Amino acid sequence: MITAAAVHRRMLALADPARARASRWFFKTGPGQYGEGDRFLGITVPVLRQLTRQFETLPLAEIRTLLKSRWHEERLLALLVLVRQYARADARVRARIYRCYLGSRAGINNWDLVDCSAAPIVGAHLDAGGRRFLRQLARSRSLWDRRIAVVATFHYIRNRQFVDSLAIARILLADREDLIHKAVGWMLREIGKRDQPVLEEFLQAHADRMPRTTLRYAIERFPEALRRRYLAK
Repeated sequence: MITAAAVHRRMLALADPARARASRWFFKTGPGQYGEGDRFLGITVPVLRQLTRQFETLPLAEIRTLLKSRWHEERLLALLVLVRQYARADARVRARIYRCYLGSRAGINNWDLVDCSAAPIVGAHLDAGGRRFLRQLARSRSLWDRRIAVVATFHYIRNRQFVDSLAIARILLADREDLIHKAVGWMLREIGKRDQPVLEEFLQAHADRMPRTTLRYAIERFPEALRRRYLAK
């Protein structure tokens, strides 16, 4: 059986201290920053994705252990494995993976960890029902719960279902965190790529009280003249 300890040994062998220092800066791990205290081994995402195939049969109990790891890359690898397992699982196992994910949110505590996993696990699992739980997450005191809520809706956007994304965007319009502004703007932009009139209707109602970062992200693919018109408001 593959174990979390075996994964840890493999990760230590791949560690790059110089890259780890750069990651600590990139993911804002200093005092008072959103990633305060997070620790890095210095392993790139392409390498982690290769390891995902090697460890794709990792038992759920070992994944839970990795999701408590102090090392960012070990938590990221665990999430990539979970995503891979969820896509191939039956309904019973998917329910276990979803519960594991929700119960491990304390370790899903940076934007890359959320962004690689929220849509293919949380969004996908709530596809057939229970999406109102995302509104609950969107009102959480946790920055990462709120980001999970909005990014999870990418699963529905890909299927041209926009109601949940727009509802959560409205909840988060007054959020103070820049990482939420960016996530909401990202989802709005993805809606606009598929149906620009839907996005413009939302902007007509909310652009005047929308954080500037959210607005810039949302209109990024608009024609230049239209972008300037919104930014001039």
